[in-house]
Amino acid sequence: MPDSLHIVCPRCDAVNRVPTAKFDAQPTCGKCQKPLFAAQPLELDGARFMRHITRNQIPVLVDFWAPWCGPCRMMAPAYAQAAQRLEPAIRVVKLNTEQAPELAAQYAIRSIPTLALFKNGREVARQAGAMDAAGIVAWAQAHAG
Repeated sequence: MPDSLHIVCPRCDAVNRVPTAKFDAQPTCGKCQKPLFAAQPLELDGARFMRHITRNQIPVLVDFWAPWCGPCRMMAPAYAQAAQRLEPAIRVVKLNTEQAPELAAQYAIRSIPTLALFKNGREVARQAGAMDAAGIVAWAQAHAG
């Protein structure tokens, strides 16, 4: 693992270079001084989505969902629990496909919920369907490798 990695701030979207040794020490953003890891899913809109998946040097787990989707709403608490266990090794985000239909089309999202794992801006794994927290964590860790 490199000595430091670029991490996008979940609040102001500034890119921070963070020493990997400090990941567990609650690092803060150099621009807004807010924590870089909140251990909860980060809700992104279409404009912020590309910055987070391309500029974060840690894997980014994306939940493609919609508010009208029953399985999406049922999985939301499990996804939040998974975020607590995955960060800071993996950034956990959510993208509402109703608010960003162009991204859902670009990534060929055919059913929701769909989890996709991105590394260095490229999708490396995908899983459709609701999962429990343990399943989300195991799946993400297996593919983040």
